[in-house]
Amino acid sequence: MRIVAGKHRGRRLETPAGRDVRPTSDRTRQSLFNILSHGDWMEDGADVLEGVDVLDAFCGTGALALEALSYGAARAALLDKARSSLDIARRNAEMLGEEAQCRFILGDAAKPPPAPFAARLVFLDPPYGQDLSPPALVALSRAGWIAPGALVCVEVGADDGFVPPTGFDTLDVRDYSQARIHFLRHLG
Repeated sequence: MRIVAGKHRGRRLETPAGRDVRPTSDRTRQSLFNILSHGDWMEDGADVLEGVDVLDAFCGTGALALEALSYGAARAALLDKARSSLDIARRNAEMLGEEAQCRFILGDAAKPPPAPFAARLVFLDPPYGQDLSPPALVALSRAGWIAPGALVCVEVGADDGFVPPTGFDTLDVRDYSQARIHFLRHLG
């Protein structure tokens, strides 16, 4: 797995052995970031990537947050309840020289601690088939992790149903082989 674009383009990322973590594929990540970088996503016309604060919930390897930093995001919070995933994300950030821009939080996205900052770009990539995204979105919003007007990208399995909770509007939905990405606006 590699960073697909930006200042760290082509740099390898560590991935875990086994099947406990399912990182977003390079191809899907590249498509996602092409869409983000070429769309008019923010209500105030601001760039969706340059200088923004990012939350990568269910971060796994940290690839989504690190890709955003490669594109020019200011800082990122990486949240995961598995210490082994957070350790890999931390090592990946260190390999890219981005550890100073990252906060690594051991915690459950459905029961998060109070936020250190509200993110304008949010990635949720929970395990497929467990319907974790709606309760995590509600909990993250209540804990101050998601800024009003934020763009939220939720990856679910292609066969998973997903209905955004109250306070989130669907802007677009894209299918990628075994994944479906929902682009949401946080109304908070």
